Amino acid sequence: MSLTRVLIFLGIIVGLTFALHYYLWARLIRDPGLPEPWRQIATVSLILLGLSIPASMLVWRVLPRTFAIPIAWVGYVWMGAMFLTLVLLWGGELARWGWVKYAHVMAVDAGRRDFLAQVLAGGAATMALALSGWGVWSAVRPVEVKRLTVRLKKLPEALQGLRLVQLTDMHVGPTIGRNFVEDIVSKVNGLDADIVAITGDLIDGSVEELGDAVRPLGRIRSKLGTYFVTGNHEYYSGADDWLAFLFEIGLRPLRNEHVELGVNGASIHVAGVDDWTAHQFGNGHGADMTRALQGRDDTKPVVLLAHQPVHFDQAREHGVDLQISGHTHGGQIFPFGFLTRLVQPFVSGLHKRGDSQIYVSSGTGYWGPPMRIAAPAEITLIELERESGA
Repeated sequence: MSLTRVLIFLGIIVGLTFALHYYLWARLIRDPGLPEPWRQIATVSLILLGLSIPASMLVWRVLPRTFAIPIAWVGYVWMGAMFLTLVLLWGGELARWGWVKYAHVMAVDAGRRDFLAQVLAGGAATMALALSGWGVWSAVRPVEVKRLTVRLKKLPEALQGLRLVQLTDMHVGPTIGRNFVEDIVSKVNGLDADIVAITGDLIDGSVEELGDAVRPLGRIRSKLGTYFVTGNHEYYSGADDWLAFLFEIGLRPLRNEHVELGVNGASIHVAGVDDWTAHQFGNGHGADMTRALQGRDDTKPVVLLAHQPVHFDQAREHGVDLQISGHTHGGQIFPFGFLTRLVQPFVSGLHKRGDSQIYVSSGTGYWGPPMRIAAPAEITLIELERESGA
């Protein structure tokens, strides 16, 4: 990316951050008529919180991890709290607009208008604080195992009960470290998995920065192997270096290819494709569904690992029995999932179209704000069964 584009991008981010924080200042501090010295204290606090967002993204380049982590937590928690506050305030704008129209017609006095501004500001701030606390607790609590059964027509009797564990969107980085990874590995190893699939967005940082935190994944136990496909965030963090590192610690990257895995004389195909956006980064990267499935036995079931659900139409055309994906985080912070639906066909859960199915995990970690609201993290245990009558 050229210097000009970087400067333009930074300019847009700075301008947007300023505009949003000015709006927050106007609605939470100016309009309610907050008295001194609270007005000044609140204004300075809002400025510092605004600055914490770019600071949380830059401290990793200039400070040791020990000092960078607390700054990152402040910035990312505020990012989530800011989003919730904005959503609540925008909802309140409808009531405010209706009241202003009413006040104009009925000549309501200024005192009542000020009271409405205070109620809206106080209500939005209180609800945002409560939701933020719930969201942080939901994100940092131990990740639970979500169990589901998927029935496949082509599944041989000998593979009944095959256990596939999916991890996705762990986002090891600024606020997720080695302790989190070790806890995940311990839980996976207690599930007696036949196959473990990691469907992208594992990290947010370089191998040099995060290799030690990710290394425990090499201790995952699975009877038929642990497989990995890239997500978009791998390409922001040095995908080739990470692919080499993961192979070194015992994971098998699947890059537009498939493997045949056998149990009790029967077998299943596991295929994987590069992330949907990988072609933008060159160096031979890019999703290729045809190549991934070329030469497979059509009489045997195939499970496709693809980071983004948007691959599903191609997967169906190629006769994929089950696609497992992530990327969406299940929306992560309600109501963000409604925006996700604009660019992804599915946000979470199991869906069937014809003979093909897709499961979209809500993710094992989180990205950005350490918050989850109405979209709990998961380690997914999928047990495969033969569809009755098949």
